[in-house]
Amino acid sequence: MKLVIGSDHAGFALKVAMGDLLRSLGHEVLDVGAFNENPSDYPDFAEAVGRAVLDGKAERGVLICGSGVGASVAANKQCAMTLTRRTRAWNMMTSTCWCWARAWLE
Repeated sequence: MKLVIGSDHAGFALKVAMGDLLRSLGHEVLDVGAFNENPSDYPDFAEAVGRAVLDGKAERGVLICGSGVGASVAANKQCAMTLTRRTRAWNMMTSTCWCWARAWLE
């Protein structure tokens, strides 16, 4: 399966580990950042993950951020708004524009 993965700085270490695991399981993984632990904003990476799913570069998206809440809302809202503008069916939206976000708490 083609997957896209992204995180903010708080989820960087987990994103790297998860990307390695997914690749070892035979998945194709597109990493859209963050690429280090320097402070960064989750909306940038949520948009990149959502856009990759929407553009067909990945079948599913995985987001990792400090809380997981904002990233999941941002990515899925982007997909929903774009598909609504294109007047796609609800079932297509829910089956192709799904991004999972995970909190990374220390």
